[in-house]
Parts: sequence; C-alpha cells; structure tokens
Amino acid sequence: MEHLELFFKSIFIDNMVFATFLGMCSYLAVSKKVSTAVGLGAAVIFVLAVTVPINWLLDQYLLQPGALSWLGAEYADYDLSFLSFIMFIATIATMVQLVEIIVEKFAPALYNSLGIFLPLIAVNCAILGGSLFMQSREIPTLGLSLTYGVGSGIGWFLAILAIAAIREKIRYSSVPPALRGLGITFIITGLMAIGFMSFGGMLTGGDEEKKEEAPKAEIKKEDLEKAKKEAEAKLADNTKKITE
Repeated sequence: MEHLELFFKSIFIDNMVFATFLGMCSYLAVSKKVSTAVGLGAAVIFVLAVTVPINWLLDQYLLQPGALSWLGAEYADYDLSFLSFIMFIATIATMVQLVEIIVEKFAPALYNSLGIFLPLIAVNCAILGGSLFMQSREIPTLGLSLTYGVGSGIGWFLAILAIAAIREKIRYSSVPPALRGLGITFIITGLMAIGFMSFGGMLTGGDEEKKEEAPKAEIKKEDLEKAKKEAEAKLADNTKKITE
C-alpha cells in the first residue's frame, strides 16, 4: 500500500512539471510533436528509474553523516554530505550517456529529432530534483526510492505527452495572435496543473485517524449531595464571619 500511494502521489500530486515546474525547458521545447515527446519521456523515465535508487544507495552508505560507519568505528564521524550534488550529477550524467548511446544505436531517427535535448537530460532539473527530493523526504528503503523514481518519470512523461497532443491540435485552432506559441502553452500548462493537483483528494480521504471520544465522567448522586452540603456549610461559615 505504501508503494502504491507513493507511486500515484509522485505521478499526479507531486508531478515534476505541474507541482514544482521542474524540467520546463525540455517540456516546452520538445513538446511540438507527440512522437518526439514519447521518445524523450521514455528516456526520462529510464534515467529517473535508475538514478534515484543508485543515488539513494550513495546517500545511505556514503554521503549522510555517519554513513561510513560500515567501514569501521573510526569513520563514523565523517560527513560527506557536501558531495551530494557532485555525486548525484555524476550518476545522472553516466546514465544519460548510456541512454544517448542506446538511442543513437537503435533509433537514429529519434536521436536526430531530439537533437541537443537528449544529452541535456543530464542537466535537466527534473532529473536532479528527483534525487534531491528523495534525499530531503528521507525515503526509507531502496524499493520505495525505485517506486518514487519510476513514478516521477511517468508523471513527467504524462505531462509532456499531454501538452504535445494538445499543441498538435492547437495548430488547427484559431488562437489569438497575442497568445500563439508559448503564451497559450503556458495557459494550458496552468490549467493542467490545477487538474493534476485535484488528485490530492484521492490520498487524503482516509488518512485522518478517528478521534476517540473521551469517556464522560459519571457523577454519582451521593457525591453530588455531599458536595452540595459542603458548599452550603462553607457559605454558612462565611456568612457568620461577615455578620460578626
């Protein structure tokens, strides 16, 4: 259940494009054709699915304060967290280079259509954001980090695929001259972001624990009578003191 919740949350609620607006350069530049968007989206899914778990291992066993304790007690005080950005980017660049080689070998037409944006996945802020969000949210297990990486990639893929399909249809629509191009694209992106954020209600309906009602204290009749008599006695004593 935890994997399923994280999977859908990373796709819809914490979508890289619509929730945090990461990866917008590739999202806007490569979304003119559906075929190109599918190729780049598949590459992003692969890179996120591989780099997020690898970076989770690096963070857990190398970068966190005290992560080197597995080497011995003398290494327990080492803190290599300042190397997080360098290590994460190196991992991402390696995987992107692998993707570029595979695409060039097996899909040269897609390689040529993606152009410079395929190697630029290495500096795509959505890819780095996946690893940094994994680190900041302290995802506890390797399996959950894989789920988060795949879900984030699918979320980015759905975003660029949807906007590419819409932009292909917009070519035959009568768009006001002032909004043609990026203007109408930004407006549609904002409307899509509102739609994706509405999925938040799916995962919050049953989270709140039912508050247990506090047991009502039962007051016995004898105790009530006793308290009444004590109050009357005190009132009589006070009245007597005042009159004296």
